[in-house]
Amino acid sequence: MSEITYVRGDATAPSVKGVRLIAHVCNDIGGWGKGFVLALSRRWPEPQAVYRAWHRDRAHNDFGLGATQFVQVEKYVWVANLIGQRGVLPQGLGFARPGRTPMGSKGVPVRYESIDTGLAHVATKAAELGASVHMPRIGCGLAGGDWSRVEPLIMRRLVERGVAVTVYDHGE
Repeated sequence: MSEITYVRGDATAPSVKGVRLIAHVCNDIGGWGKGFVLALSRRWPEPQAVYRAWHRDRAHNDFGLGATQFVQVEKYVWVANLIGQRGVLPQGLGFARPGRTPMGSKGVPVRYESIDTGLAHVATKAAELGASVHMPRIGCGLAGGDWSRVEPLIMRRLVERGVAVTVYDHGE
């Protein structure tokens, strides 16, 4: 069986050939301004603009936990805005360690079930496009998730379906 490929680098700049689908986790309150989304916005304005419009019109669309929006940003590059986070951490709370409960909080925003649902949408779109999937360690930054819980979801939803997945650890 295939595995996830781990590399040090920038998930917004996959160096493989073919169609690339960049997946990341968004919150369910319309917030866009910290974490991986900043790298996306520096490269392309469309994912943020489309996400904010999707949130604004949420009474008339599928915006919510588990929903995934696909935005084409280049001829062979798509971005998946995956709603896998309930709210955001309160201002000033920090993590004791990455992937652990934030200090002073009773929980974290990550919603594993929603990430799982969103990854199923990503798998379907990747198959439709013949795309490889690229991502940071989704749900494990500002969402406060634990990679040991996210990685099996990626394995089951993507890798076991034959989708090539690369996870990027940002290098300094």
